[in-house]
Amino acid sequence: MATVLVVGFDPHAVPGMDGDGLRAVLDAEPARFATHGIDAAMTLVAPDGTAEPAIVAALGSRPWDVVVIGGGIRKPEPALPFFERVVNLVRRHAPEAAIAFHTGGADSVEAARRWLEQDVDRADLR
Repeated sequence: MATVLVVGFDPHAVPGMDGDGLRAVLDAEPARFATHGIDAAMTLVAPDGTAEPAIVAALGSRPWDVVVIGGGIRKPEPALPFFERVVNLVRRHAPEAAIAFHTGGADSVEAARRWLEQDVDRADLR
């Protein structure tokens, strides 16, 4: 069974986000992964000093086929340094995993499947 880790900001920890609305969307994603036969986990972090250790722990908890990095981390320009750290943490702590990006909380499955369904030797991507 394919394994996917989704990494994103906890919407309740980011000022100005609709925490309850986005969290409801995120909470529906594990069931969507399951319908595709994908074993998925989600690590939601606050944009503070607790994020990096939480991400490293999740990356090291098991082998991952794909790590999906959420749009909240990737899109806002002020988050660029944090986004770079997350990408490099994935490279360091889950080097066999493909890296995917979603556009919002409701398309993590599609982001992961782009890589899971490709007949790609991931070693060629490094």
